Amino acid sequence: MPSQGRVFALMLLIVFFCIMLVLGETGLVEVVGDSRADPEDHPQQDPQQDPQQENPIKQFVNHVYDGPDVEKKLSAPHIRQLPELPNGCEVTSLTMLLRDAGVVTDKMKLAGEMKKVPFQAGRYMGNPNEGFVGNMYRGDRNHPGFAVYHGPVAELAEKYLGNRVHDFSGSSWTDVEKEISSGNPVWVITSIQFRPVPDSAWRNWHTEEGDIRITFQEHSVLVTGYDREHIFFNDPLADHEGSQSEKAAFIEAWEQFGNQAISIR
Repeated sequence: MPSQGRVFALMLLIVFFCIMLVLGETGLVEVVGDSRADPEDHPQQDPQQDPQQENPIKQFVNHVYDGPDVEKKLSAPHIRQLPELPNGCEVTSLTMLLRDAGVVTDKMKLAGEMKKVPFQAGRYMGNPNEGFVGNMYRGDRNHPGFAVYHGPVAELAEKYLGNRVHDFSGSSWTDVEKEISSGNPVWVITSIQFRPVPDSAWRNWHTEEGDIRITFQEHSVLVTGYDREHIFFNDPLADHEGSQSEKAAFIEAWEQFGNQAISIR
């Protein structure tokens, strides 16, 4: 006959298996098996049924850009073009733009570095898309000067700030306001009166690169703000920061000159 110790051990083993069987049926012990789960056992939860889980569609909508601010005003350095640069509004406005971005420079240095083309060479007039046309430092008939457009201006700015220079000429005014809303003032070309230039003030110029339409009522400023009715800007001909103009007229004049715009990002 088996000893009492063996009988006792056998009884303990039987009791152990009985306990495990009961626990397995009640789900208190995990049954190890196939890791694949039946989707019917674990249905996907509808996020709208759980107030603690945010709807992913709502998350996407919250990150969609909903346009620039209704009103935005920035502060930027103001620099006068006179008396040194009677024809240097574009370079002076560029100086304000670069100074706002932290570049240590001045209008006379930039005027010297700006690419220039003759006012007239034979039968061809100078092209402001190629460089400053004529004399930037004088304002008389014997030393005529005209203007320079966004291309050479952006090229000069890139010598200081490289790919931070954002020439988005040809874009809509909404893009200008987006830049300002992001904290970036914008160099632009508009008219000297900040309203549309009449057709009678425009003329055709025959340049070596082809005919272009120009007016001497051109002007450049640094746009620093806007609201529903006004545009705010630093005018290099003014003696103070924060000039303003009627918004619709300013934008229409800006569009006459091809929506020229440069910012620093």
